[in-house]
Amino acid sequence: MSTRTLVRGGLVVTAAEETHADVLVEDGRIAALAAHGSAAAAAWTADRTIDATGRYVIPGGVDAHTHMEFPFGGTFASDDFESGTRAAAWGGTTTIVDFAVQAVGHTLREGLDAWHAKADGRCAVDYAFHMILSDVHDSSLKEMDLLVEEGVTSFKLFMAYPGVFYSDDGRVLRAMQRSALNGGLVMMHAENGPAIDVLVEQALARGDTDPRHHGETRHVLLEAEATHRAVQLARVAGAPLYVVHVSAREALAELVAARDQGLPVFGETCPQYLFLSADDLAEPDFEGAKYVCSTPLRPREHQAALWRGLRTDDLQVVSTDHCPFCFRGQKELGRGDFSRIPNGLPGVENRMDLLHQAVVDGHISRRRWIEIACAAPARMFGLYPKKGTVAPGSDADLVVYDPSATQTLSARTHHMNVDYSAYEGRTVTGRVETVLSRGEFVIDRRTYTGRAGHGVYTPRATCQYLG
Repeated sequence: MSTRTLVRGGLVVTAAEETHADVLVEDGRIAALAAHGSAAAAAWTADRTIDATGRYVIPGGVDAHTHMEFPFGGTFASDDFESGTRAAAWGGTTTIVDFAVQAVGHTLREGLDAWHAKADGRCAVDYAFHMILSDVHDSSLKEMDLLVEEGVTSFKLFMAYPGVFYSDDGRVLRAMQRSALNGGLVMMHAENGPAIDVLVEQALARGDTDPRHHGETRHVLLEAEATHRAVQLARVAGAPLYVVHVSAREALAELVAARDQGLPVFGETCPQYLFLSADDLAEPDFEGAKYVCSTPLRPREHQAALWRGLRTDDLQVVSTDHCPFCFRGQKELGRGDFSRIPNGLPGVENRMDLLHQAVVDGHISRRRWIEIACAAPARMFGLYPKKGTVAPGSDADLVVYDPSATQTLSARTHHMNVDYSAYEGRTVTGRVETVLSRGEFVIDRRTYTGRAGHGVYTPRATCQYLG
C-alpha cells in the first residue's frame, strides 16, 4: 500500500538552491516538489503532513568517516552500529560510511564480512563501507577490483601507525596504481608514522607523558610532508587522492598546490579541527585525554586556513572521524603514557549543528553547509543523487531543521554511547526537529521513533567528481 507524506511550508535548502517549497514523499522517495501555495502543491493529498513553517527542509547528512565498534589500542570504540546510527539520526545524519578493516594476514573479504556482521540488522539509518587496506600484496590488490564491482569503491591507507595499519611508500604506490585502473578512490591518513614514533619515544624518555605531548609529537610538518608525498605518489600512479582529517594549514597548502595544478586531489576536515584546539589537549589533570585524536588538534591559528579552504572548495567535505572512547576505563589506559590513549573523539551527533553554527557565525553560507555535509560527501563516494539532495527520485532522507532553536551540547543530553562530550557546555543555534530516512520517521518532533534494522546497506558507485 502506498504511503504519502507531505512536508509543507519550509525553506528547502540544497547545495544548489534555496526555495520555499512543499515536498511530497511517496514509498520512501521524494515524489515531487512544488512552490508553497502553488496550485500543484495545494492539490496534493497525504497520509501525514509535517508543518515545516519557519524551518529548513534539508537533505539528511552524509557522514563519510565513522568508526563504529572500531578496534584500537586494545579496546573498541564505544559506539556500535546500533547506538552510533541512532545518535547520527538525532544529529540529522541519515547515512554513514564506516570503515571495514582488513587485518594483516587476512583477506579484504574477511574484513568486509566481519563489518557486515557487525552492522546487519542493527542500524537506524542507511550505511555503506570503505575498506581499510592494511596488507598490500598481489592477492589483496586483485580483491580491490572485486570490491569496487560490488560497491565498496574506496580504500583507506595509513602512512601512520607502524606495526598496525602502516603502509610504506611502495605499498601505497601499488594500491594507487590499482585504483587508477579499477576506478576506486584511495583515502589517505597522511602523517609520517616512523618519524612520529621517534618523537614519541624521545618524549616519553624525557618524562613528557601528558596528553598535550600527543599533539606536539605528531608535528604539523609531518602531516604536511606526508600529504605532499601522498600527492606525488598519486601523480606517479595517475590516481585520484582523498586526504582524510586535514588538520593543519601546511597540509592544506599541499592540497591547494596540487589542485591549482588541476590534479584530482580532494580533502576532508572535521569539526574538531574547526572548533577545538591544542588548548583542549593541554587541559590539566589528564582531562586533555578526551581530545586525543589523530591527526591531532592544532593551535587555534590553523582554524582560519581550514575555514578558508572550505569556502574556496580546496576542502570538499566535513566528516566526523567519529571514534569514541569513554574517558573512564578507555582514555584512562594512557595515564602516565600519552601514547597509550586510544585515539578518537565522539562527534557523529554534533556535526550538522556545529556546521549550522558556522553559518550563523558567517564562516560559510547555508548552501555551503549542505554542500560540505550532504551533497559533496554523497558525490565523493558514489551515493548522489540517491543521497545528499532534495530532488524527485532521491531517497526521502529529510531533516526538518529549526534554525532559531538554541541548545547546549552536553554528555548529559547526547545520545552517543560515551561518557563525555568534546563540546561540553557549548551553546549552538539550530536543532534537528524531525528526521525521515527513506520516508520513515526516525525522529518525530524531538522524539525518537526509529528502530535498529531500518537502515540498509547501500552499495556505492565510484567517485562522481572524476570524469
